[in-house]
Amino acid sequence: MRAKIAAGAAKVKGAVPEGAASVGLGIAVASIAAYVFVVITLNSLDGGAKAAFSAFWAVIFVVGPGFFLPMEQEVGRAVAYRRAQNDGSRPLVAKAFKLGAGLTAILVIAAIALSPLLSKEIYDGDQFFTVALVISLVSFFLMHLARGVLAGEGRFRPYAEIIAIDGVIRLVMAVGLVAAGVTSAGIFALCIGLAPLVALPFALRGQRQVLRPGTDAPFGELSKNLGWLLAGSVFMQALAYSPLLGVNLLGGPEDEMIVAGFASAFFIARIPILAFGAIQGVLLPKLAGLAGSGQKDEFKSGLEKLLVLVVGIAIIGTVGAFVLGPAVGKILFNDFTMSASGLALLAAGSGVFIIALTLAQALMALGGHRTTAIAWGLGLLVAILCMCLIHGLELRVDLGFLLGGLLATSVMFPALLRRRSRMDDLGVGALVEAIEHEPIEI
Repeated sequence: MRAKIAAGAAKVKGAVPEGAASVGLGIAVASIAAYVFVVITLNSLDGGAKAAFSAFWAVIFVVGPGFFLPMEQEVGRAVAYRRAQNDGSRPLVAKAFKLGAGLTAILVIAAIALSPLLSKEIYDGDQFFTVALVISLVSFFLMHLARGVLAGEGRFRPYAEIIAIDGVIRLVMAVGLVAAGVTSAGIFALCIGLAPLVALPFALRGQRQVLRPGTDAPFGELSKNLGWLLAGSVFMQALAYSPLLGVNLLGGPEDEMIVAGFASAFFIARIPILAFGAIQGVLLPKLAGLAGSGQKDEFKSGLEKLLVLVVGIAIIGTVGAFVLGPAVGKILFNDFTMSASGLALLAAGSGVFIIALTLAQALMALGGHRTTAIAWGLGLLVAILCMCLIHGLELRVDLGFLLGGLLATSVMFPALLRRRSRMDDLGVGALVEAIEHEPIEI
């Protein structure tokens, strides 16, 4: 009996990706801390300042992870390959740093050049937002590069610490600002950019022999799927935050109260995404362990169980938004006004989005980067068209988000089915790693 138990434990352990527990805990802590940060910040701001902060949140989490998460993924892949070949990663990381620094410089220049327009349209005239955006771009670049190196080297504890500490430091800063009586939305936005700069040195303490000398690295070593990853990442983030951006860009003077209160409703409706982010790193390794029998259909079985879980979260989130959402909203936010039906529609969009995200990560685990990028791009296009053609500010952004997610899902699902033959040789581990090491922001 002991021998059977030991053999079963070894089989499960072999199916669980390295660092699963650490990364899962880091994602859970970061998800919860991010949500509390948003609640505290929005309740500390009034009117236009609240709308401006929510718009900034959308901008930075479209541009930041949108452009730098693909770099993290490719650096992690390339460093892991070099480690398997017993080849040092220093030349590769140096090339990645140059590439990322160049991209950061372009984004910083664009942010400064567009600052008058952004200040007028979405920042409510607060110039601190431009400073916060520039600092955030630099810190996101450094954070994602470090995370890519650590993931590739298999150092998942500091990887998880960066994720968790970033969220916690951001929250602590916000609490300090509230205690000091700060009411500037731009100052709260600075927390987003400064937190990674505090988290990085703490998480990287004691990390030795990470960048070992190795063979020369051409830029082509980083370019595998990078273009499609970049496009898919930006389109995905833009679709995720399209309601926040849409309500701020499309709202007129007569919609001032709707725009100011929409942020509160948006983050209530994001609870399905919060739930997905909090459990994805904890439950997926367990799923991998259960499926880790070595049979051909383990990937299919694992994916089916995962989709059932995600669909369940989406349904519960939508129903919960209709039944309990307004009451919860009024408890958490001092300006919550959205109706139960409007909140349910927005939550349904969030639910469909996490279903699409799960399919996208499965597709990328199977090499379907181009299909994924096209699907996200088409979904974003549909969302924009709906927001332009439909009347009623809340309805147009809510429905656009939902229909955009549905289209992306409808493109990716049959594409995933067409790749069933490749699933036999892959195993569920690749799917788990694809999702587990791609945390999403609320």
